[in-house]
Amino acid sequence: MTDYYDVNLKKARQKLLKKNKNYYNYVGFIQDQILLEQIFSIHKPNIIIHLAAQAGVRYSIENPISYVESNLIGSFQILEMARKYRPDHLLIASTSSVYGSNNNQSFDENQKSDTPMSFYAATKKSNEVMAHSYSHLFDIPTTIFRFFTVYGPWGRPDMALFEFTKNILSGKPINVFNNGDMRRDFTYVLDLVKAIHLLALKIPCKVEKRIKKSESDNISNVAPYRIVNIGSSKSINLLEYIKELETVLGKVSKKNFLGMQGGDIKETHSNIDLLVSLTGFRPSTSLRDGIIEFVKWYKSYYL
Repeated sequence: MTDYYDVNLKKARQKLLKKNKNYYNYVGFIQDQILLEQIFSIHKPNIIIHLAAQAGVRYSIENPISYVESNLIGSFQILEMARKYRPDHLLIASTSSVYGSNNNQSFDENQKSDTPMSFYAATKKSNEVMAHSYSHLFDIPTTIFRFFTVYGPWGRPDMALFEFTKNILSGKPINVFNNGDMRRDFTYVLDLVKAIHLLALKIPCKVEKRIKKSESDNISNVAPYRIVNIGSSKSINLLEYIKELETVLGKVSKKNFLGMQGGDIKETHSNIDLLVSLTGFRPSTSLRDGIIEFVKWYKSYYL
């Protein structure tokens, strides 16, 4: 419920969740150890899916302390709960931003990821490393998933699709960074949810129980720990993305071409061989269909 973006949108999401009888709502900071102790002592979860974070590449330049508090201290507190309550599986969200200056055509989980281009990415990479140490020291089965530009209904207002839609509908120009010479691997939110659900059932086995490691796997040789990309495995040019949105909206945008912003990566493209081999699932929602669903939601919520 921080005011990083519209709190009313967050409250509206909560109303959706409250329709599920198994949903329990606790409002507080993830770095609050006392609150976490209360929650874990009541529910004793056998699966923990840690999605909480201070997000945003650009905001991490303006307000880095919020990333330390939420992403570093908050994730540390989740690891402490996992150490104490020993879930069957701990899953933690990371980001494609950790690939940083890696210039491979397609990012896979075994590639270099220690040259982050933003402080946000640095905190998420730190989460991965911290989680590996806990997985090794306390034998906690852990899966890290790296998200690639998630979009869809109920998304974050600071994401490009949200801002583009808002400005195009109101007749305002949209900011196009690096003069449009950027590519992103866009992941539709329902594909992401399905992938997380399936990965939660694929618990990394302990070192002594392993038989064979597949070529695409990056499972640690000292811990029940692995990293999995979740993306569409399609890299879309930013101008092509905007054109798809214009087609769905039936309106051409006014474009304000700008240079590259600090912390941004020019291109992301996921290799999802490991996701497919583990779960049998390959995200399949087309960019057009995903944008259509987003625009439907946006108009029903805002207009």
